[in-house]
Amino acid sequence: MQRAATSRPADERTVGIAFYDVDRLYDTLPALFYDDEEYTPRGRLRWTAERYARKIRNTAAVIDSMALPVVALRGVENERVVRDLAAACRGDYSYLHRTLNTLDGLDFALLYYGDLFYPHYAEPGRHYLYIEGTMGRDTVGLVLSADTRMSEWVVRDLRAERPGAKLLVLGRSASLEPARYGLRDATARAARAGRGTVRSRGRWVMRDRILADTAFTVVGGDVFARRYLLDPRSGSPTATYSRRVYTGGYGYSLPVFVHIR
Repeated sequence: MQRAATSRPADERTVGIAFYDVDRLYDTLPALFYDDEEYTPRGRLRWTAERYARKIRNTAAVIDSMALPVVALRGVENERVVRDLAAACRGDYSYLHRTLNTLDGLDFALLYYGDLFYPHYAEPGRHYLYIEGTMGRDTVGLVLSADTRMSEWVVRDLRAERPGAKLLVLGRSASLEPARYGLRDATARAARAGRGTVRSRGRWVMRDRILADTAFTVVGGDVFARRYLLDPRSGSPTATYSRRVYTGGYGYSLPVFVHIR
């Protein structure tokens, strides 16, 4: 079983940022432009208002446990679910959502404290969302990615087009060589220690990572693991559905986080 990593900052000068794949957070309404029929009350998964409300509560509980000022989300269907999630959190989060026009209808979103991070530009693309904003005196660019090859293409272009932005790459980035683009893998140490965000074939895999600009001082990065997020029998994260059977868990993936200054 993974060690329970703390997400508390090392000192008041650090900023904590997390990435969390929330495991298909759909509302219960049929969509017009993609097929989400399974995630409706009459669909095969019987996705009811009660199950949706529990999923919102579970996801908010994880975000509240991390207690970080910036949380990037993967797997939210639309602005409505992001709004419901932000309202369910104890933290006073603002939110940013963009539609990606994916086949499954799932998007990225950002929860953030408006007195710490002020976004002023957002660019959605194929399997990614780029958010640029001000954090203190710095211009910070967040690359939220669901595709490792896309991560490299986006970072390469950003280094050429927006050289003044300090980058953080959150999500899928396994094939990207961090040093080539002035980045370091803030989750590499955790991966070497055998920790990861998902379980595959009986072992932990660091599927989601956080790469930080070398202009940042990385105080620490790790997987956010708690006993309540794991199945006590298998040691794997408790998914919302297991082989199409509703289990009411938090999700199949654990969040990752980093502290920078």
